[in-house]
Amino acid sequence: MTENKEERSLAAGQRIVSSAHLVSEKSPELSEFEFGMIIAANAFNRWMIRCMAAAGAKDMTPVDVLVLHHINHRQSAKRLADICFVLNIEDTHVVSYSIKKLLAAGLVGSEKRGKEVFFSISEQGAGLCARYREVREACLMPGFSGLAEENSRLGEMARTLRQLSGRYDQAARAATAY
Repeated sequence: MTENKEERSLAAGQRIVSSAHLVSEKSPELSEFEFGMIIAANAFNRWMIRCMAAAGAKDMTPVDVLVLHHINHRQSAKRLADICFVLNIEDTHVVSYSIKKLLAAGLVGSEKRGKEVFFSISEQGAGLCARYREVREACLMPGFSGLAEENSRLGEMARTLRQLSGRYDQAARAATAY
């Protein structure tokens, strides 16, 4: 079997990173992981935009797609603060802008309860989310085997990402006071 250039580089002790000057002797693997997150996040964002376009909604940003799906989640009304919390978005203005776009498009509705505003999915928004799922099933899911071993690995990676997000959040707070 012929090894490719990437495998030869790794065999020579080089790491696949975006910023070699940030590689720490304490954990060089962290820099490799960060580069993996960067390219995975960009690929995921591109996927969400194109999947949503194929489902029928062009000109949506990744945040718009995430907010729409979260508002649709379990068909329960959600407050702006709850949406920001679950999606781990600190800047409420970013989510607020997405909600305004979704309201204008008729994909979500709003209801004032006391001083709070709750957002819920509209029939049109639910239909769009269903079409997104159809495109996802047709285009993304064939690449997965569905075998227990693969599903177990994905579950472990998801847990690791959630744990690391906590570390990055903690480090962000520390950097604020640095």
